Amino acid sequence: MKTILQLNTIFLSMIMEAIPFVLLGVLISGFIQIFVTEKWIARMMPKNRVLASLFGCGIGILFPSCECGIVPITRRLLKKGVPLNAGIAFMLTGPIINPIVLFSTYIAFGNDWQMVGIRAGMAIAVALAVSIIVGILFPVLPFRQTAVGQQAAAAAESAPSLAYAEKPRVPLKHQMMDVLHHAVEEFFSVGKYLVLGAFIASCMQTFIPTSTLLHYGSNPLTASLIMIALAFTMSLCSEADAFIAASFRSTFSVGSLSAFLVFGPMIDIKNTLMLLGTFRGKFVATLIALVTVFTLLGSLLVGRLFG
Repeated sequence: MKTILQLNTIFLSMIMEAIPFVLLGVLISGFIQIFVTEKWIARMMPKNRVLASLFGCGIGILFPSCECGIVPITRRLLKKGVPLNAGIAFMLTGPIINPIVLFSTYIAFGNDWQMVGIRAGMAIAVALAVSIIVGILFPVLPFRQTAVGQQAAAAAESAPSLAYAEKPRVPLKHQMMDVLHHAVEEFFSVGKYLVLGAFIASCMQTFIPTSTLLHYGSNPLTASLIMIALAFTMSLCSEADAFIAASFRSTFSVGSLSAFLVFGPMIDIKNTLMLLGTFRGKFVATLIALVTVFTLLGSLLVGRLFG
């Protein structure tokens, strides 16, 4: 009975923690759908692949959303014409480099700017490398729809824009209603994956003893792998994960802590299921593998430089 209560408490806390950011994410997604045009995105987006990925890394600072709400925003941006590499760069860095997360990291580590810099710098480096590679490996947007479905979706996305260009300006009140309409659709689209992911994560936290994982924390390589596994299974929101990471300072090195702080907001159980609901399985598997490899390499480098 005690185990079930613990499972219930962790599950509800994850949902309560994530829902505000999912709502924020789908609202931003709705605003993008109604107010951001394909022509504006094409004008803003650099043509060079590397510069586009850097641009994607940078705009995350403007979107105060954690990993729970970043997937619907990314999906909307990609459907609006943002290149895959830039969209993935934004999706990976957005939950980390926004001011709320960086400030919480600063507070959690005792007003230490070094850990803030390590987290932000490593996140940008990992996201840049991963986004460029997936942009090369997947020249076509890897949505779950078939090619015919993608063409139909593209036509549906562009048709309102064309109609809007030919008609008089739509009243702001109607535009705001459209924003809410799209937000509701996005919320129910990604919400079911959030609930399922939170349940799986809470089960793993309840039934897998943390002490078993901590036993392997002495070696830099295994320590980073353990912290990556913890970040994935705990599925914390990026606004709160720094306080959990700080509690491991006496057991794990700076390098392995950086792995926890970078990998978790990029890939966890909740957003993995959201990704699987949006993208093809092959793409999601490739993305997770690349993020894991580059996060591991980054954490080992950080351990050498700051350990």
